[in-house]
Amino acid sequence: MRRIVLDTDLAMGAPGSDVDDGFALALALADPELSVELVTTVNGNTDVDTATSLSRNLLRRLGRAEVAVRRGAGAPLLAERHIRVPDGARPPRTAAPDEPHAAVEIVERVMAEPGRLTLVAIGPLTNVALALLLEPRVAAAVEEVVVMGGVFLGQTGVAAMPGEFNFWTDPHAVAVVLASGAPLSFVGLDVTRRVRLTREHAVRMASGGGAFGEIAGEATQHWIDHQERTMPGDVVEHGSCALHDPLAVAVVTRPDLVTWRDARVAVETGSETTAGVVVTDLLHAEQPPQANCRIAVDVDVEAFTDLFMERVSRL
Repeated sequence: MRRIVLDTDLAMGAPGSDVDDGFALALALADPELSVELVTTVNGNTDVDTATSLSRNLLRRLGRAEVAVRRGAGAPLLAERHIRVPDGARPPRTAAPDEPHAAVEIVERVMAEPGRLTLVAIGPLTNVALALLLEPRVAAAVEEVVVMGGVFLGQTGVAAMPGEFNFWTDPHAVAVVLASGAPLSFVGLDVTRRVRLTREHAVRMASGGGAFGEIAGEATQHWIDHQERTMPGDVVEHGSCALHDPLAVAVVTRPDLVTWRDARVAVETGSETTAGVVVTDLLHAEQPPQANCRIAVDVDVEAFTDLFMERVSRL
């Protein structure tokens, strides 16, 4: 049994918001080989208070209200980035006065059980970086850090956001994590763009009879509509959306779903025109630098899609 802390900028449930982070939480709870010990929230797809509120709401809908949620960073380490606040009023601050910050809780839990907890980060890496800055020994105590983020063998093709969104939002946090010495596995756009949720999948989920399926199917249809209306250049296949975050959750217990390569990765932090862009050395040189992570370079699309639909449709 792999025990995880899921760090997320969850926005599923807000109008016009991305759904893949909600599906990632659902998939984690549906995996019989995973135990979700803690959910931590971070600014990214939405502001941190909305992410915290929506995470608790989704856990209740999934019948797992006992899973603790801790509010984390409301802004990147150094530079303010775009915050996607959903339609409607911003919710009140969702952390109780005596509730620990997400980064503090990550430190306490990892250091209490060295080698037992995996961090799965599917939003900007601010909370993970803060935990490592608070206690550098976390890098050796964590079992693994699995990250959805980055594009390693290509580029975004978006001048206004040159790096993948999570890296672009807080590139300084990415730099901290890359330099930490922690065992790092990155699942980036090189593979996540290829795993798609279609309108047909959404209909199947909605008709499956599960309490989550109807909500998830409707949210998926709305998100595909939103992308086709506002971001047509980002829609790789008409009538579908990418399952970025769920793939990062799936590989924790099914690393065989992707092909891994060791790499030496650095991230650009100093320029707005290249913020979040990575330089990836696949260690082909005669005297290669030491790898600081592994990256996913290929994915078994059919195997992942079958796994995702089978598990999520039961919820």
